[in-house]
Order: sequence, then structure tokens, then C-alpha cells
Amino acid sequence: MSGRAEQLRVVEALLFSAAEPVSEEALALRFGDDADVPALLAELAAFYEGRGVNLVRRGGGWVFATAPDLAVALRQERSVARNLSRAAVETLAIIAYHQPITRAEIEAIRGVALGRGTLDRLMEAGWVRPKGRREAPGRPLNWVTTPDFLNHFGLDNLAELPGVEELRAAGLLEIGPTVLADHDPRAAEPSADE
Repeated sequence: MSGRAEQLRVVEALLFSAAEPVSEEALALRFGDDADVPALLAELAAFYEGRGVNLVRRGGGWVFATAPDLAVALRQERSVARNLSRAAVETLAIIAYHQPITRAEIEAIRGVALGRGTLDRLMEAGWVRPKGRREAPGRPLNWVTTPDFLNHFGLDNLAELPGVEELRAAGLLEIGPTVLADHDPRAAEPSADE
């Protein structure tokens, strides 16, 4: 493929027409060694910065998304078919923060048994999936989140999940710090001199 301008146009068209985020590797397959895909993406992201749509990383790939500051102007009231129960939301959060995790471990953290269909509902939404089996008696399934989970919640990777302090500041947590220290995946590791 000749010319940087033409390569930019092709990347832009591929991303615009894609229904899901596109990985750099998938884009590179279109060009072979003829293009510096990360540089092309950086140039496109800079071009779209401050416009009505932005080029952003989501779920390990690149996608065009509406500029966050325009969300209010574009908001429409509509019913959502996927109303999750409180148990499903709690289960999804536990999987996101503790993955890979087994059903028994989810139940231990929640303190109650998972209801029938909770994991099925999350799988139907495309937000969790089984990934391998634990090397333990009974070889239980491990559960993890999917790229669709990251994309739906506007995350590029799991490191972008909010930490305890962010959740507390948003009013979503009312648990004391000693309880949370055991469950915060982003908590600082103890230093060698402790």
C-alpha cells in the first residue's frame, strides 16, 4: 500500500466500519510490513481529539466513540432489555476484580449461594465467560470478564477499574478500610522493610 495518507484513510475506514474494537494486530495484517500501525493510530487519535467522535482504546482494540462531553446532548430515554439483578451486578464486580475466580470463591466472597442463572445471564450479556479449570478437587471452572465487558464499560484493560478510594468517593462503598484492604486488587504491595 503506497503513501502514508492512503494508509491513514484505510485505517480510518476499517475502524469506522467495524462493529467491535479492532486490535493493532488485525490492522497490521492489512498492511504487512509497509505501515507503522501504532503511529497511524496515534495520528488518527490526535486528529479526532476534540471532535464529536474520538478514536479510543477499548477492550484491547481501537474504536470510534462519541466524545464523552457530548453524552448529555445525545442521551435518549429508552428501556434497557438487560436489567441485571443486584446479585448479578455483585457477581460481575467480583469476577472483574478477582478473576480468574471459581463459582465457590464468588459465593464465599458474597456470603450466599449464587442463584440459578446468574452466571448464565452474565454470559448472555457477553460480559463473562469460563476460562479453563482450576487445578483443585472437582476441577471447577474459572470465570473471567470478556473484551465486551471492557468495551461496554469504556475500559481498555482491567487496570482501569476504579480503585477503592474512587469507589468510596463516588459513594458506592461504605465499608471500612480494614475489610477493603483484603479485596482491593490495586492495593499497594507491602514493602520489603515492613
